[in-house]
Amino acid sequence: TETNRNRLRARMYYQHFLGINIMELADQVADAAAIDTKYETPWMEAADCVVCHRTIDPVAGLFQDFYNVEGHYGPRKDGWFEDMFVPGLEGENLPKEEKWRSLQWLASRTAQDPRFAIAMTEHVWYILSGRMTLRPPQDIENPLFTPRRRAYQMQRREIATVAKRFAEASFNLKLVFKELAKSPFYRADGLTAVVTHPHRKAELHDVGVARLLAPEQLERKIEALFGKRWGQVESKMKILYGGINSKSVTERLTEPSGAMGAIQRIMANDVSCRHVTADFALEPAKRRLFPQVEKDVVPGSDPTADAKILKTIVHLHEYLLDSRENIDHPEVGRTFQLFATVVAEAKKRKGIDKRDTYHCGRIDGKRVDDQHYTLRGWRAVVTYLLRQPEFLYE
Repeated sequence: TETNRNRLRARMYYQHFLGINIMELADQVADAAAIDTKYETPWMEAADCVVCHRTIDPVAGLFQDFYNVEGHYGPRKDGWFEDMFVPGLEGENLPKEEKWRSLQWLASRTAQDPRFAIAMTEHVWYILSGRMTLRPPQDIENPLFTPRRRAYQMQRREIATVAKRFAEASFNLKLVFKELAKSPFYRADGLTAVVTHPHRKAELHDVGVARLLAPEQLERKIEALFGKRWGQVESKMKILYGGINSKSVTERLTEPSGAMGAIQRIMANDVSCRHVTADFALEPAKRRLFPQVEKDVVPGSDPTADAKILKTIVHLHEYLLDSRENIDHPEVGRTFQLFATVVAEAKKRKGIDKRDTYHCGRIDGKRVDDQHYTLRGWRAVVTYLLRQPEFLYE
């Protein structure tokens, strides 16, 4: 109905701009049929209904001239329904002279509401962390109630502080990004000591950032590192990889599914296939991945060769995973062992082509020589690194 369509608009207004979930203002009615029988207009007479409708219906009336689902504007000839609370906002009725610009009137009132600054700060929090702000714990019988309440209170204190600065800065949203990015809630990257007590774990559970990159974020990251987007996950696999289309799918997946894991493996194989051989074809100074090594450097041939390979692995760990490690780090050693094993296995087998594969190893339409199987070995390394959580997560 027209009224319920606008009530939904009003509910979304409260949720997006004031951070209020209207559905939580009161408990769900136990016997709706009995209330319908008792009252002619229960949303204006029954106490269980009025508690929400007195708030939401006036805002719904402000949307009256946007007459269809698409939001097209067209003044109503007969005015708004009379069996609803009059258009306005929380006790203030819409002045007659403002009816033609009812939403602008609503916006001006909203900007004066302190809840607006807090709601906008919460939006930025979600953008940066990938998680909604904490909700106040409800179950006081839960043994973790006290630490969870403390975590909620500390987060609210931080959000309120940033929201106040946001309002004082004339609602410059850039300030919110800067302030939250500087906060310990965002910057936390680990603990100085192992935490074992469940209460302390509950307090720290929502501190720091760790989230799966959305399809568009993953594509931008690939473009930034390799110079070109993969072009598959955003255009063909967006929904399957947890993305949204803002119509039928509006909630992002935050935990990977089996299908998403398969897409990650395909991406790692395909991106390394496209870029490893192409990178070696460039002059060393122009290479993104392998500026310190050539394809004729074979592991185990001499200490100098191994040193070059290790330096390249350290570079790849830093470049692709933002992980700054020394040559003797276990992860660097594990990656070196992968590269050396791939090359060694190729030497053991007979009949292996001395040229790189047709699909991955062509430059200007011609297959590239890979006498020592090192191009394919480096491709295995890049594939391995692109499948690491440090690459797939923020």
